[in-house]
Amino acid sequence: MNQQKPFQWFIFYKDQLLLEKIESEKYTVPYGNTSPIPLPPHTNTHEITTPENERCKAFAVNSPFEETERYTMVGLRASYDLIPFGQYRIAGKAREILHWEQNTRFCPVCGTPMEQKEPIMKRCPKCGYHAYPAITTAILVLVRKEDAILLVHAHNFKGTFNSLVAGFLEAGETLEECVTREVKEETGLDVKRITYFGNQPWPYPSGLMVGFIADYAGGEIKLQDEELSAGAFYTKDHLPELPHKLSLARRMIDWWLEQDPSNRP
Repeated sequence: MNQQKPFQWFIFYKDQLLLEKIESEKYTVPYGNTSPIPLPPHTNTHEITTPENERCKAFAVNSPFEETERYTMVGLRASYDLIPFGQYRIAGKAREILHWEQNTRFCPVCGTPMEQKEPIMKRCPKCGYHAYPAITTAILVLVRKEDAILLVHAHNFKGTFNSLVAGFLEAGETLEECVTREVKEETGLDVKRITYFGNQPWPYPSGLMVGFIADYAGGEIKLQDEELSAGAFYTKDHLPELPHKLSLARRMIDWWLEQDPSNRP
């Protein structure tokens, strides 16, 4: 008789994830058939589905877990450097589900407490409104100009690094229209030849980043002061501090660094 694997437990206090210490500088999410810590009363435990059909559960606590020799709590972003990437991806999904649960307790139409009917669906028992996890879509764009790319520093960056122009998709526009608008609004520049690069779930707390490559088409840099504190074109040998490896923006910049300009389409 085959025994099922134990659960991976994704336990959060706000954006802090409970990790188990394996050895010096090595961590994992806790494994076991039961939770590594007592479940608080009335806790809703979520089963998190994965493409590999791993057994995962998640729940949130209302107070931080006191660090021990075995367990510690780490911010979700910081966990990227501590646990296997597969666990980090599942942790991101778990955080999004828990954020959705916290923010859909009451029906936005009539105010009635919502009832969970499926893993990612709630229904209002009074008016029948359905709620699913809402994903906010944002674009990233790497703008090329000859042998340089456009990098900016936004006021909301948590650090001194420079990154790509980014912005949220607005109602009624395509992703490519969003790219054109955001670059123009934030830097005053025009772009052309917009092509898709890739995308990345961004669970801080519930986003999807969609990356594009574009070529400079004209204009002079005029920064949107409310959003950006710096912006300029940089060549490969004069780059500023770059974003963390976990981000799609860094993956796009690294891709550009590996390109031969003579092969540009």
